Amino acid sequence: MPRPAEIDDAPLRSCFYEARVMHHRLEPRRHRFEYGIFLACLDLDELDRLDARSRWFSRNRRNWMEFRDADHLPYPDGPPGTPGTSGDAGPRPDTRRSLAAWLARNGVTLAETDRVLLLTLPRIAGYVFNPVSFYFCTRADGEPICAVAEVGNTFGELKPYLVPLEPGGREGGVFRLVAPKHYYVSPFTALDVSFDFQLRMPGAGLRIAVNDVHDGRNLLVTTLTGTRRPFTDAEAMRLALRYPLVTVKVITAIHWHALRLWLKRVPWHAKSGRPDLQRGVFRPHASIVPRAAGSR
Repeated sequence: MPRPAEIDDAPLRSCFYEARVMHHRLEPRRHRFEYGIFLACLDLDELDRLDARSRWFSRNRRNWMEFRDADHLPYPDGPPGTPGTSGDAGPRPDTRRSLAAWLARNGVTLAETDRVLLLTLPRIAGYVFNPVSFYFCTRADGEPICAVAEVGNTFGELKPYLVPLEPGGREGGVFRLVAPKHYYVSPFTALDVSFDFQLRMPGAGLRIAVNDVHDGRNLLVTTLTGTRRPFTDAEAMRLALRYPLVTVKVITAIHWHALRLWLKRVPWHAKSGRPDLQRGVFRPHASIVPRAAGSR
């Protein structure tokens, strides 16, 4: 794919992270695994620049590596065709606008000059599955504001969680939230447990933990650690070759380990069993639509 004759070669905030994911289930059966992936860390104000300057990355059009606005947070209120929604009519979706609207509904004002980094898996060869993406919001000078964890599941649903700065965490950009899930992520986890989000602003390294907790106990520990890589064509190709079809790898790993948990006789919970504990869900599955329609 040829590049435009003139492109903006100014330094980018966007980058890649070469990372390791670790899951360690502690109860009711022990189960641990770890694997390597890469993620894109995208400044939402740089998406069109990235599209223009990269052979292998594009926004809302076909490429080996894609960012699709419609894969992320839908605009909270608008019908199809409203700016920021994934409808066929009207302006295309815009992830920054959707995030700003959702934050406003949750008491956080995002100014035009504020910056947002989105840590996520891009589409690879047209396919994407994101167990969780993270938005890190800062002032123009880098002062941290808040983070948002956008959790996905295999039913195509999304649920965002607003993660505030930890007390005393402003200098290091540390965010913390312990909150009820009220969301179906895994059939092997009850709906009455909580997420414990422990996030740090991405820098030279990546340090994130998302644990399942109940009655003060960790049931499942999940960490994401990594090293920053430049957002270049050469690096995109290296990562694509080292972690081929990474999004397919992620969804395959989820189902493989689900089978292993089932064989270990870990208790299984049906999604339709507790619709009352599935709240604030975007793109709700048919099993909870009657309860979810008025829950946002």
